Order: sequence, then structure tokens, then C-alpha cells
Amino acid sequence: MTQKPEILFLAHRIPYPPDKGDKIRSWRLLQYLTERFDVHLVSFIDDQRDERHADFLREQCASATFIAIEPALRKVVCVLGLVTGKALSVQFYRNSKMKTVIDEIRRKPLAYEIAFSSTMAQYLEQPGNASARIIDFCDADSEKWRRYADAAPWPMSWVYRREATKMAVEESNIISWADHCFAITEQEANIFNSRAGVSKPVGWWSNGVDAEYFDPEAEFSCHEYSSDVVFTGAMDYRANVEAVLGFVKNTWPAIREKRPQATFTIVGARPVRELLALHQRDGIIVTGRVDDIRPWLALAKVAIAPMRVAQGIQNKVLEAMAMGKPVVASTAAATGLRVCDGESILIRDGVENVAGEILQLLNDKVVRQEIGDNARRCVIENYNWDRQLQRFSIAIENNEYRYSSANESEDLASPPRSSASLN
Repeated sequence: MTQKPEILFLAHRIPYPPDKGDKIRSWRLLQYLTERFDVHLVSFIDDQRDERHADFLREQCASATFIAIEPALRKVVCVLGLVTGKALSVQFYRNSKMKTVIDEIRRKPLAYEIAFSSTMAQYLEQPGNASARIIDFCDADSEKWRRYADAAPWPMSWVYRREATKMAVEESNIISWADHCFAITEQEANIFNSRAGVSKPVGWWSNGVDAEYFDPEAEFSCHEYSSDVVFTGAMDYRANVEAVLGFVKNTWPAIREKRPQATFTIVGARPVRELLALHQRDGIIVTGRVDDIRPWLALAKVAIAPMRVAQGIQNKVLEAMAMGKPVVASTAAATGLRVCDGESILIRDGVENVAGEILQLLNDKVVRQEIGDNARRCVIENYNWDRQLQRFSIAIENNEYRYSSANESEDLASPPRSSASLN
């Protein structure tokens, strides 16, 4: 049997299980890579519960090394960035043990070295033996920090603005030495490409959804809670926390005034203290980590995504759409999505607009069904994983960039569907 070429794949977080946005993307990319290459995976683990998946990933890869980090301690370490002048995000993921492991693998004759996220690119900056160094930025992190700075009071506004400036410099530097760079949407790629001095174009490939897994026709066991409105996501992530707290404070009272028995379920791991305090108040349920979000989506009438700050693709929106749910999303949450406002999604900002749209949906089952059906159809047509990975495939297999228009070419052959499960 012919031996596959060897590659190095770096991730800032163990890419399994695919239970949050960045891990969904990194897992799908890793699946694609292991079908074609002998992959040497190196990643951090920031949640002890994920260590039980290490052996599974070792079975998928030629080798897999995982380095545990304690986020609270790393936050203290990353403050050193204020002294060294580095971006705090880069300092957070600077680790001597990680560097030693990676340097040893880089002595091999590798076909490619791939870093998932800008913060892991630091380990590839010096040339190695690979034919190409590839960086998947996903989001423009510098833009995220800029938006945080615009919304935060001093002194955090100063910290965030500094981080935005430092990360923008870091991102431009990465583009200068990497052979290929990718973002998650055309809009994110344009952020990089519009900067003065960027030496080569940044490409993009979007996230997808497994529409067979997220199937509204699937049978789910009787669930303890159904709800009128649902939000899903990692509930220690700043943008999600701010979105839900703002919704509960400003919009939910207007909905409950018209529908006193309305219920709102917040589904996601590691809810912060402010969210836990909402549990069983005013029709609100906070679940914490769940093994499967599909029943919660299936038994909800409306899904929401009211984020003020959102970068890249919102997987929570795509998953709810795949489950045939009408989604009421902010403009920020819908940015980068190929959707039709009013047909496959409802893009609304402002308390009155959001509350009014949700109330109308709760009162009209026919409209809910129509938008939900359109939403699932939109996802199936536009967000197939194999189709999205085709962009990445072309770049590395031909070792050159090729771009298609917003209406992607219909004659691109899709790579074989992976047999690996998301479960």
C-alpha cells in the first residue's frame, strides 16, 4: 500500500468533540486531511473533560500530541505580553513544551504544515522542511477585539484596542510569510485583503452543516423541556453571554408581557454566574452542557442569535436552520451568511423589531413552518461540508489559489463524503 504524505496540523484547542464553533471547523478540516495524509496532530487541551477523546484522535492520526493548559493560569502568563509588546492572544498560547514537540516533527520531510488559528502560526514562522505553510485564520481576530473595544468601558477598552492593533500587525506578518492563508467568509477575507501592505490575497472557505445529522425528521426521545424560544452556544463565551443577558434584560420582558407563559431555554456548556442566576425565573431555563442539542432545537418554536459582536460564521444559526427552525438573528450574527432575509431567516435589530418578530412567529405556526422549511433548504444548498472544503482542496492540491464568485461554480467536483460521525 502506498504511504500517504506526512503533514503537521496544529490547533489551539483539541479538535474533538465538535461541540463549539472553532472545534466544528477544525474537526471537519482534520477529517478531510486524515483521508489524504498521515497527519501529525499537535494541540492544546483547555478542558479536562476533553482528554477522554485523545485516544480516539490518536487512532485517526499518524501521531497526536496534546498539551494541557489551565486557562486561568495562562491568562496571568499572557499579561507578559504587555511587557514584551506582543499581542496577549499570542502570548497566551506561547508554550515551550509545545514548541519542543512541534520542532521535532518539523524535522521530518512534510508535505504541508497547517496551523489552525492565528495564535498557532507562531510555531511555523521559521521555515521548516514542508513544501508549504498554510494558516486557517477562521476569523479576523483583530476585528473582534476592535469591536469589543468599541463597546467596553475604560480600562478594558484600552486593553482591547491594544489587542486589536497588535493582532492586526501579527496577522499581516503571518500573511507575509505563509504560503496560503484562509478566512471563514469572503467578508473576513476582505478584512485582511483591504489592509495596506498585505503581500498576497487571503482566500476563504466557509463552514458547513451535516444536514443528515441535524435532521428535523429524526426521532428524539421525550425531552423534559420544550420551549418557545431557544439560544444555543458556549455560555462562557463573551459574545454569547452579552447577547443573552441583553436579550433577557431588554427584549424578553416585552415578549412575556404579551405571552406571560412564554418560555426561553439557554442551551450550552459552562454558563457563567450571571446566566445561572436566570434559571427558573420568568420562564427561563439554563441547561448547562448537554450531550445533544438537537432535541432542544427540535422542540423549540423559534431560535435566536442576538449577538452584538459576531465574527465569521455562526454555527448556531446554521444548525438551527438545518433543524428547520425560523431564526431571528441580529445583523452581526447574519453577516457572511448566504441567506434571504424574510424567507430563510429574519434579520432584525432593536428591541421592538426583535420582540415583534418573535411574537408574530409564536402566534403563527404556518409562517414558522414556511420559514423553517426555507431555512433547511438554504442550508442544504449552500452549506455542504464537502463543497466548502473544495476551496481548501483546490488550494493545497494544485498549490495555487483559485477563487469562485459568490455564486460558486456548479461544476466543482466534491471530494468523497467522510464516513466519520459527528456524534
